[in-house]
Amino acid sequence: MKVKKHELVFDGRILHVYRDEVLLDNGILAEREVVKHSGAAAVVPITENGEVILVKQYRYAIGKETLEIPAGLLEPGEEMAQCAARETEEETGFKPMELTHLFDYYASPGYCTECVGVYAARHLVPTRQHLDADESVDVIILPLDEAAEMVRRGEIQDGKTIAALMSIWSQNLI
Repeated sequence: MKVKKHELVFDGRILHVYRDEVLLDNGILAEREVVKHSGAAAVVPITENGEVILVKQYRYAIGKETLEIPAGLLEPGEEMAQCAARETEEETGFKPMELTHLFDYYASPGYCTECVGVYAARHLVPTRQHLDADESVDVIILPLDEAAEMVRRGEIQDGKTIAALMSIWSQNLI
């Protein structure tokens, strides 16, 4: 595949959208739209009692509250593990003393470059939330089995949260 034209059509704070004209290997000229994203980290905080800490927040794009694991965008030059630790403390008010990398995934590789690193956080030290001015986050602490049941009932619909909780649950990491 050869890129014939690469055009920026939107340059936002979080994402950048390009429209590319590409020559496919079979000789056909095609158009591709690509969302460039700096990446993110997500984390399942696990208490000493084996419970998971989730956050409930309103998501404007879908117009409803969701129950999710803490997550956030990578800051320039930040490693995924650093981002996971920072987001855990900012959103939940607990500072993780141990992080375990679970997996990385592409959120939507058909059109987006976003890669998310997913971690488990343990040995949590209580601090305080450090929310952005435009964030409102409620902390919810649940037994893992209850969170897994909420996934099965469709009450948790966020993809990163489903994948992370099911990974921890299936591997008996608690």
